[in-house]
Amino acid sequence: MQYLPFVAGILGMVNFTRPQDTLLSMVSFLRDGGERMSHELPSQRVVLPEYDFVIVGGGSAGSVLASRLSEVSDWSVLLIEAGPGENLLMDIPMAAHYLQDFDINWDYRTKPSDRYCLAFKNNQCRLPRGKVMGGSSVLNYMIYTRGNRRDFDHWAELGNPGWAYKDVLPYFQKLEHSVVPDANPAYAGKNGPVTISYPTFRSDIAKAFVAGAVEDGAPYVDYNGPSQIGVSYIQSTTKNGKRDSTNVAYLYRLRNRPNLHVKKNSQVTRVLIDRAANRATGVRFYHAGRYYKVRARREVIVSAGSIGSPHLLMLSGVGPAHHLLANGIKPILNLPVGENFQDHTAAGGLTFLVNNTETFTRANTYRLDKFMQYQFEKRGPFTSIGGCEAIAFYDSERPNDPDGWPDYELLLIGGTLAADPTYETNFNYKRDTFRTLFGDVMKQGHPGITIFPLIMRPRSKGRISLNGSNPFRYPIIEPNYFAEQYDLDVSVRAIRKAIELSRTAAMQRYNTRLLDIPMPGCERHRFGTDDYWKCFTRHATFTIYHHVGTCKMGPATDPSAVVDARLRVHGLKGLRVIDASIMPAVPAGHTNAPTIMIGEKGADMIKEDWNELT
Repeated sequence: MQYLPFVAGILGMVNFTRPQDTLLSMVSFLRDGGERMSHELPSQRVVLPEYDFVIVGGGSAGSVLASRLSEVSDWSVLLIEAGPGENLLMDIPMAAHYLQDFDINWDYRTKPSDRYCLAFKNNQCRLPRGKVMGGSSVLNYMIYTRGNRRDFDHWAELGNPGWAYKDVLPYFQKLEHSVVPDANPAYAGKNGPVTISYPTFRSDIAKAFVAGAVEDGAPYVDYNGPSQIGVSYIQSTTKNGKRDSTNVAYLYRLRNRPNLHVKKNSQVTRVLIDRAANRATGVRFYHAGRYYKVRARREVIVSAGSIGSPHLLMLSGVGPAHHLLANGIKPILNLPVGENFQDHTAAGGLTFLVNNTETFTRANTYRLDKFMQYQFEKRGPFTSIGGCEAIAFYDSERPNDPDGWPDYELLLIGGTLAADPTYETNFNYKRDTFRTLFGDVMKQGHPGITIFPLIMRPRSKGRISLNGSNPFRYPIIEPNYFAEQYDLDVSVRAIRKAIELSRTAAMQRYNTRLLDIPMPGCERHRFGTDDYWKCFTRHATFTIYHHVGTCKMGPATDPSAVVDARLRVHGLKGLRVIDASIMPAVPAGHTNAPTIMIGEKGADMIKEDWNELT
């Protein structure tokens, strides 16, 4: 079974004292997951020559579309996913940071830069993206935030009718099965497929962080309710202590739906376009050493994500004409595909040491008693979403407005990067830099926490471009982080707020103090000055995996737009893009929830356009 190596890997970290413990736990673990994994949709051996709809990508949006479109029994739907199905390790929330080194990750790298990602090998940030059923909802840290109502009102103001907050709120509610006990009942959805919950485990330091933020003046808030500014324990896409990916939530229950076919481990290499009819007619895909073609009677829907979708469109002749020609591709439609790349970054490794409490480390988390507690009770540290525990949103431009539009977020991680050597690889750190920053903490095993100061509404924009016409050659990713000085200024404000919270009485109960080892490369700046923190930000440039915007939604009069408000590619029939790449601007929150919402809304748009909405 393909998931056995994963199970063995996670159990290998557990400190078993007797061999029989290992065997018994593995047998129990597999038995517990057997029924769940039996719901994984099988891969179609032989696809039909034609379907009504062909969906490219089974991720956070694609899984939703496959589920909702196949609700119309007269429609045939093919979902093509480049990766495999899920496995049991992916269920375990605490295992999130171990998933990036397996083949379920596209594992992109940014183009080397001298302005950002400077602490990382070859000056490149590592950009993980899910290559698996459920896509990045399987690799992510399960944080569920909608964003701010102004984000969506802004989308509508840019010429996208139907995308204001009042329009998208019903779709957030449609997807949600909220069991958050203090969620605002007028906002939280209760009957949707994706479970939204608080993780059951809370460390003492997470409680202190929340108390410290309140002490500092922030309200405790349901950030998915009417206002976002404030602090909260994280709402997550977890159900009964397990990850609730879009694959699990939307597709596991459809094993016996005959009009939905799934083809896994199959990479779409081109959208087929009839130039005479000006229409997308199907796709070409690669599977097990061979190429195949399949036709789409009604539409091709590209849901390959903010890197994969623009890459596929450009390979298919849809993109900037001069750029396509330079890469040996004949242009079919001249559109700004790949532009408008946006992302949330955080100045990473903002580390605080603590005393008199236990924080997440490999040694004190991956223990037999903790594993057994998770296995049989679905409680304990294994239910933590990769150590992410609490979150606070701030509007530094309107600090006294309780209904502000946050420009930064503080994300509490209940451990340090020194707590597990996996983090060195995950963030692509240069070995010497990582050891300089965290070597002493690693040797001492000192407890600590990390606070990620996220820039919520960045002004810098980058691009995705081709690296030749070979579909298996990764595109060039130039995020252009910190091209705008504003983004660095917000980063400094966020860092200073994190330090301010560390000094509250609640946090000082554990003697919380900043680890003041200078970032290599920033020695010319005095530690703690604005210039130092800007340098620090350019070095430890942590992507938060919120890539959006590369197939921007906007009216035909917008020269930067790729799709219209119905998510149809401008100037071409039968082709839509439905995923995070259509977002005109990155929302002030984590992006998985809006991406699922886009899938829900996009499915209804298709049903409306084909007169099948019930």
